[in-house]
Amino acid sequence: MQGGGDTLHQINASGSTFDIFRRGYERELSEKTGRNVIIYYSGWLQKPPQYGPALAINNDDKNGFMTAVHELDRSKGLDLVLHTPGGDVAATESLIDYLRKMFDNDMRAVIPQMAMSGGTMLACACKEIVMGKQSSLGPIDPQLNGQIPAVGVIDEFNRAMNEIKHDKDKIPVWQPILAKYTPTLIGQCERAIAWSKEICTNSLKSGMFRGESDSDVTVKRIVDGPTDNDQTRSHNRQFSADDCKKMNLKVTMLEDDHEFQDLVLSVHHSTLLTFNSTAAIKIIENQAGKAHIVESNPPAPRQ
Repeated sequence: MQGGGDTLHQINASGSTFDIFRRGYERELSEKTGRNVIIYYSGWLQKPPQYGPALAINNDDKNGFMTAVHELDRSKGLDLVLHTPGGDVAATESLIDYLRKMFDNDMRAVIPQMAMSGGTMLACACKEIVMGKQSSLGPIDPQLNGQIPAVGVIDEFNRAMNEIKHDKDKIPVWQPILAKYTPTLIGQCERAIAWSKEICTNSLKSGMFRGESDSDVTVKRIVDGPTDNDQTRSHNRQFSADDCKKMNLKVTMLEDDHEFQDLVLSVHHSTLLTFNSTAAIKIIENQAGKAHIVESNPPAPRQ
């Protein structure tokens, strides 16, 4: 017979009602596929913008993934369910490196709604991407300090230089705009763009297109497309499953398996409801309920 303290510990460990339902769907999804499931969810669409750095991909996320991966049977591979606005390039690269060491090439990205910027880079590190008709990936052009689009800065600077070169009267027009750029910003943007392309190129060659003879051409087309503002038009541009297929990414449709689709969307909606109804702003969690949950109040993550 359990004492009151033991019962209280079990209740606390099981989490809120939202946690119980969400974890139940994650468990069912894992049982359906026979694979490990880890959800990596940000509440950036539900929470106020002042939580920006915590909502984005950051270095603390590694701790969350270490918690979620611990004690998993890694031979079963990983279905990584992603919903994120992206974030820090270095943190994204570190997560890719860690997950690839844990699961090698047996990772599948599942995108119920949106995985933007660094989230797209995480998806490209997997052998396959599962998307629905409602799903979107985004440009992989990096943002400095989480706000300044590097490709946009370079484009604006080049446009200014070109217009001033042909018409000196444009100097007063461009002067206040160029004044906001620090002397080192252009170089930082160029390096960040090159770094993002390098990460995606290496991930695609060693993962999704491993061993394919024409991988160099395919990977270059994929990497150049989502980082070219002339093609993407905006950092917030959303690429549908059809767009991603045209880029030659290996995309499987969520609608191909209705039971799988229902479970993925149940995980998705129950997680969004958790954000809407609790203090949680980011959740990294596996099918066994091992979780790293970042809350707005208190700020410390709970596990």
